[in-house]
Amino acid sequence: MTTSPAPAAPNDAPGTPPRSSWLALAVLILGISMALLDTTIVNVALPTIRLSLDASEGTLSWIISGYALAYGLALIPAGRVGDRVGHKWVFIVGLAGFTLASLWCGLANGATELIVARVVQGLCGGIFFPAVTALIQLMFTGRTRGKAFAVMGAAIGFSTALGPIIGGLLIEAFGENEGWRSIFFVNLPLGLIAVTAAFVLLPKIVVGGAARGVDVVGLLLVSVALVAILVPLIEGEDAGWPWWTFSLLAAGLLLLVAFAFWERRVAARSGSPLVPPHLFSHPAFTGGVILALVYFAAFTSIFFTISIFWQSGLGHTALASGLVSVPFAIGSIAGASQSERLSHRLGRTVLVIGTGLVAIGLVSVWLVLWLVPTGDLTHWHLAGPLLLGGIGSGLFIAPNAQFIVATVDRDEAGAASGVIGTMQRIGSAAGIAVVGSVLFGALDFPAGRPTPEVVADVFAHGATLAMATSASLAVVAFLLVFVLPHRVEPAR
Repeated sequence: MTTSPAPAAPNDAPGTPPRSSWLALAVLILGISMALLDTTIVNVALPTIRLSLDASEGTLSWIISGYALAYGLALIPAGRVGDRVGHKWVFIVGLAGFTLASLWCGLANGATELIVARVVQGLCGGIFFPAVTALIQLMFTGRTRGKAFAVMGAAIGFSTALGPIIGGLLIEAFGENEGWRSIFFVNLPLGLIAVTAAFVLLPKIVVGGAARGVDVVGLLLVSVALVAILVPLIEGEDAGWPWWTFSLLAAGLLLLVAFAFWERRVAARSGSPLVPPHLFSHPAFTGGVILALVYFAAFTSIFFTISIFWQSGLGHTALASGLVSVPFAIGSIAGASQSERLSHRLGRTVLVIGTGLVAIGLVSVWLVLWLVPTGDLTHWHLAGPLLLGGIGSGLFIAPNAQFIVATVDRDEAGAASGVIGTMQRIGSAAGIAVVGSVLFGALDFPAGRPTPEVVADVFAHGATLAMATSASLAVVAFLLVFVLPHRVEPAR
């Protein structure tokens, strides 16, 4: 491995990372915050995008899921490339592309163009994301690594929950019709700052030596498989679940099996597989990636449901919709701030507590939507459950990443990060696709021109079923957390 970090300050204690590592971490956090902010900031803009661009319900799901899907597909190859050529350069290239794609999204003239721009934006986000966790793994050791991952966890939870608030503020400031474009333009100054700082502050770290080629066949297999699975999940409800949707799902699953066999074949021939099969020899890693899939399906889909229900159903503004998520954002910060300390003391128990609180929070949100009359419902009814869920999310995200990544070899940190991140993003895409199908599929308006009260009741019914789906996934995530080991000692 070759490194060229800035020299440590004279008062840096032996065995602790230099101050330059914390400055580099700040750059990484800025980048990851931009990418994750865009996973939810668009949610509050969906009703205005629908009116401005005359978009269909399926288009709304693609705007969110297309971003997450492209994001996930890029993560694994980007992690491998980072291991070979250096994570610094992968981070810079991906972040620069993400910034330019944000400009394209803001200038889009139609729904199809916006979907394509969002796919490119997600692709670029997926390129630079693995570099974040890989560089944290390589720049820090011991408990300082745990602290760095805790900061990353706070950024993930806070950025994801803060997205609807910022989106609502921007739409309120720039108007309902075209204000949605500003949610993409906000990335331009942030991206410029982050790319410039990355050139100066990120260390040059190469851990894998010369590249042995790209596993093109593996990349094609997993890409086509995931697209085949996501398309029917998004389009199935609108299309009435014809035969081709089930055929695509079956084909996608078969292609995933073919991908697994291909990766074993590449590894057996001493090649460079897209996903090194030996990663899954670690029970904690295998269980963790499945947990990541289910957890993120539950976690990110709630903002989609709340945003659509609050605006299209109850007639509130985008800002009011965004403010509903404030308790979750506050809880995420509080939970993440304690996650490293509690993880060191409690081990896996902190993950059990975190997923348990998320499950309780989402089940409580479902009960509120089910039991409180639609006309009486306010954001205060959801504040407590969302605060509880936010605390749990903050406690869970950073230690979970640390548990999983620390179980693999250092020279596979990028590949492991890519797999974990892919499962998170595919979970987000699948969760929104499924929840969107449940939500929109339950909207059954009576003939004629329904009154606002009828519209609210119809959307409340759909939102209740959608939230029940998210809550069920959260309960499954809670059960899955027990597959992880009680403790994982961080690699030195």
